[in-house]
Amino acid sequence: MRTYRGHCAALALVLGLAACGSPPEDKGGDTATPVANDTTAATPAATTAAGGKPAAFAQCAVCHSVEPGKNGVGPSLAGVFGAKAGQVAGYAYTDANKNSGLTWDEATLDEYLTAPAKKVPGTKMTFAGYPDAAKRKEVIEYLKTLK
Repeated sequence: MRTYRGHCAALALVLGLAACGSPPEDKGGDTATPVANDTTAATPAATTAAGGKPAAFAQCAVCHSVEPGKNGVGPSLAGVFGAKAGQVAGYAYTDANKNSGLTWDEATLDEYLTAPAKKVPGTKMTFAGYPDAAKRKEVIEYLKTLK
């Protein structure tokens, strides 16, 4: 029984990490509904999911919570905007993140969300990045609202 639980936990972790950087699967259906990997221009209202989260944030939510103090595979993103990198209590950051000297402002987040491993070599964040500037902006604007 113990081995079974260990395999389930490992499988859940692998599936969660696999989702980071992978675009959501398009299951067809209503073509008027934006898809997270759709590169066509859309209005902010059309790209916002339930709860005020932009659709692009779905990839972040696989690993990150927006609740203060609730870390997952990644640290909580509550209060991240304006904070120093590598400082969320209770999260085991890499030395690369802890020692990066970054503060999460618009410019830094834009660079980081374009290519996390390029901005912070050695980070354990496996997300490949958002090549679409509009999606990065939506995510950054949402991060500003998290207290």
